[in-house]
Amino acid sequence: MEKAVAKSLNTFLEGHFMAIHAYEKFIQHIKNDDMKDVLQIIQQNHKKHAMLIAKRIQDLGGVPVNDVNMMMDLTNKMKPATKGNAAIIEDALAGEQRGIKISKELLEGDLDHESLEMVTHILNADEKHVDLLAKFA
Repeated sequence: MEKAVAKSLNTFLEGHFMAIHAYEKFIQHIKNDDMKDVLQIIQQNHKKHAMLIAKRIQDLGGVPVNDVNMMMDLTNKMKPATKGNAAIIEDALAGEQRGIKISKELLEGDLDHESLEMVTHILNADEKHVDLLAKFA
């Protein structure tokens, strides 16, 4: 079971790396300082959560994925960077909502108690991200 949990958590971790990279692009292009502050806070939360997920994977005897740079590079070549404050917030909201959906699917899987608590905590934080972003939408 630990290998299956570690594999699920690695998928979850990849999503957080994708979020970290997406927020980096958003932060580079946003023109509003208040919006930039919120995007930076959310990115820092994703970084913190990535570290927690990686630690849990290691505690289960697994090897956490390092990053998703190659996947992000391919995605970036296919889709131009989001520009304009409204479009950036819209994309950030959509990304958070996709992450929440995946998190909820993970909650339905075979997670051990400790991993389930961690994923639930992260899901709650992601839902707060949506609330923060919605203020600018």
